[in-house]
Amino acid sequence: RDVGRAATQYRLRDWGVSRQRYWGAPIPVVYCERCGIVAVPVADLPVVLPTDAEFTGLGGSPLAKLEHFVRTTCPTCGGPGRRETDTFDTFMESSWYFLRYTAPNEETRAFDPEAIRYWLPVDQYIGGVEHAVMHLLYARFFTKVLRDLGEIPDWEAPGRTIEPFANLLTQGMVIKDGAKMSKSKGNVVDPDYLVERYGADTARLFSIFAAPPERDLEWSDQGVEGASRFLHRVWRIVARGHTWLAGDQTVMPSDVSEAARTLRRLTHKTIVRVTDDVERRNHFNTAVAAVMELVNGYAELVHADPPEDPALRAAIRAAVRITLLLLAPFVPHITSEIWEVVGGTRALAETPWPTADEAALVEEAVEMVIQVNGKVRGRFTAAPDASEDELLQRALADERVQAHIAGKTIRKTLVVPGRLISLVV
Repeated sequence: RDVGRAATQYRLRDWGVSRQRYWGAPIPVVYCERCGIVAVPVADLPVVLPTDAEFTGLGGSPLAKLEHFVRTTCPTCGGPGRRETDTFDTFMESSWYFLRYTAPNEETRAFDPEAIRYWLPVDQYIGGVEHAVMHLLYARFFTKVLRDLGEIPDWEAPGRTIEPFANLLTQGMVIKDGAKMSKSKGNVVDPDYLVERYGADTARLFSIFAAPPERDLEWSDQGVEGASRFLHRVWRIVARGHTWLAGDQTVMPSDVSEAARTLRRLTHKTIVRVTDDVERRNHFNTAVAAVMELVNGYAELVHADPPEDPALRAAIRAAVRITLLLLAPFVPHITSEIWEVVGGTRALAETPWPTADEAALVEEAVEMVIQVNGKVRGRFTAAPDASEDELLQRALADERVQAHIAGKTIRKTLVVPGRLISLVV
């Protein structure tokens, strides 16, 4: 009794920042028998790694074997000294590099306060789960210490906690044959092989299409083949109509055919979907899927000879160009090649991202599905602004529906405008 007391224990431990290896930032310290541990003067920084280190594989730091690097003079007394041969853990640099990136050409100081105020915080941080958690801890610590020391400005409003990163995306791992792909397991697919056989664009497209970035990606040779087939399909479509696809994309509002309106609506719906998936949701796989649906929408319309309908001709030209613009961030090489074929006058990478035309998104008619006890019993088209009452009456008047509700009591009705009418009998 009365021999113990309450205590708070944090799970923080001292951080060993040194590594016994050649590559890394040298630790600017000199050991002197008379003066002890002495910091290298600012005027003598940076300490530069020698270029003649030998790697024997026998352990220990290669720097320790270089007498001309190790032997030096003490900055304090001028006597013999010995340099520190360990280098900093790479986390020491990765914990603040994003601050330096704001002004990489600054030669008189580490940071440019105005550049940091302009660029920080980082809009999007992406990393694997282990790296991101550890690195975020260190980076936030470095940022706050540098701010408290007055080395960097505070980019947040007074009184608010300064944070270096606005958003975090933790990416998944690549899984092959049920195991995490890693060098230690020897199950890594050589990217050089993929690039040589399929091209870099196919490798990129498969990687982003196979799974959302935050989920693990199951490696599939068939998936790589599928990505390659899609890109070849786009190439063949443009090759078929290359003689006329580079023409005018203007769709005149008067005398526009139903086929042209349908394709134009699909094109602008795709712009909305892809923009939302890329900018807000980071779901690149569904963005690619939306573009694939757009390609399906005009693939059978492109032939060696252009359509007689000028409105449809213009709608196809616009759809092809929009396809290339939406795919460009994922497969920049093939889209740039095709862009020239369809008459792009400026580099694809310098062409603005497309903006959806709200007028083109308006549905002139929607398909309504009629369900009776959960099974589809009929369909009809209706105006998008049709009232629920009108939709229900049309559903009840359908001959097939009447056959399934005759002599029965309707217990419940549900009308979802633009989608379905559900009857429970």
